[in-house]
Amino acid sequence: MKQAVNIVWLKRDLRTQDHGPFEAAEKARLPYIVVHLFEPSLYSHKDTSLRHLQFRFFSVKAMNEVLLECNQSVHILHAEAIDAFEAIESVFSIKNIYSYEQSGIALTWQRDKEVSKWCKNRDIQWSEFPTNGIHRGIKNRSGWDKRWYALMKGEVCIQNSFTLPSPTFGNPYPVPKDLFDQLDAYPETFQKPGEREGWRYLKSFMEGRGSRYHFLISKPTESRRSCSRISPYLSWGNLSIKQVYQFVWNHPSRAQSKRAYSAFLSRLKWHCHFIQKFEQECTYETQCINKGYELLDHDGNPELLEAWKKGQTGFPLVDACMRCLIETGWINFRMRAMLVSFLCHHLDQDWKKGVYHLARQFLDYEPGIHYPQFQMQAGTTGINTIRMYNPVKQAQDHDPNAVFIKKWVPELADLPNSYALEPWKLTPMEQTLYSFKLGQDYPAPIVSLEQAAKKARDKIWGHRNHPLVQ
Repeated sequence: MKQAVNIVWLKRDLRTQDHGPFEAAEKARLPYIVVHLFEPSLYSHKDTSLRHLQFRFFSVKAMNEVLLECNQSVHILHAEAIDAFEAIESVFSIKNIYSYEQSGIALTWQRDKEVSKWCKNRDIQWSEFPTNGIHRGIKNRSGWDKRWYALMKGEVCIQNSFTLPSPTFGNPYPVPKDLFDQLDAYPETFQKPGEREGWRYLKSFMEGRGSRYHFLISKPTESRRSCSRISPYLSWGNLSIKQVYQFVWNHPSRAQSKRAYSAFLSRLKWHCHFIQKFEQECTYETQCINKGYELLDHDGNPELLEAWKKGQTGFPLVDACMRCLIETGWINFRMRAMLVSFLCHHLDQDWKKGVYHLARQFLDYEPGIHYPQFQMQAGTTGINTIRMYNPVKQAQDHDPNAVFIKKWVPELADLPNSYALEPWKLTPMEQTLYSFKLGQDYPAPIVSLEQAAKKARDKIWGHRNHPLVQ
């Protein structure tokens, strides 16, 4: 007879503590196998990049440093979910699968429905746990805030222990060598993955880095230190929202810098609020939130789109942000909003043309935040105020000495600060003086900022009166 086992299926919850599925598996007192799947159908989707897979891979390695001491480990299977479970079922008798719910894109939702059907056909109990206070199946968000706060401030986080050794399991779907070699080459420019690293960032944030969080949150240089920088660890589940909330709430620094840390706590709820919206409507990935905006025409010049993607638009702050994002995987919220606004309004591009590009760059890519926020900045919700960020004004307000710009656009490093913000204002004589030639050393602006803004403003505000938008 086949040995009876349970399975803990890890998705975007790559941690050992405050973990409901681990707790359930231990309480069941049946040997269990821990799996994390690299599903080809998901990682080949347009929203995924190598940096996401690398972060997951090294997060699992960090987990195994802890679990191996308890004769447990996470097995990475390179397979679709049903293929992986069928391979395990061919050797063992699966009784239960424990996992968190995943508020993901339509592909993961379809995958989960197929797994649910597969489990029912084999009399396997699949227990899914709510993630970070997100509720599946609710028709509206009435009372949601109150329930969320009650959860965050309620029972202390689960203290998981690991007493049951993993059954002997020969992985039938190992990661192919060519992919493994790419996964194992994690770039030094990215934040290091794993639970321990997430705690290191959070603790240093509370021990001083975050005391001026609310003042510096929009500054492209200063925010790299003053922001918590835990977003990748939340996105991939190295930390739970509850762990973070309770750690910040109970930390002595919160009373000393109340305004800063209160602002941070409010953003944890904001984080979950948008994921809850996406949980109820994952079509935000591919369709305008207000369907009337599907009718809005766009110029869609492909050369302008490529210049935006490469950080070669001729607008220094836009280019600096894109280059920094490509290199490091992180920029602050305001700079993200500016990139989207510039793409959709000044370059007159359909938001769908850029949404996957930024998803692939963000190390902290979280579908439930990415798509609703992208559409808010693109102006396709029909209800939110249309935000059109002027990249020159943003530079003047948040990088007046061109520190960020000169770091990420070194072509402008030898120019006076004011000209580094607006290099097109250099006269021919000044260009000679600074050994700089606009259009050769650095691109001239690819659009007229004023004309493009006026055109976009007239177009998008005018479209709000369309009967279908209304």
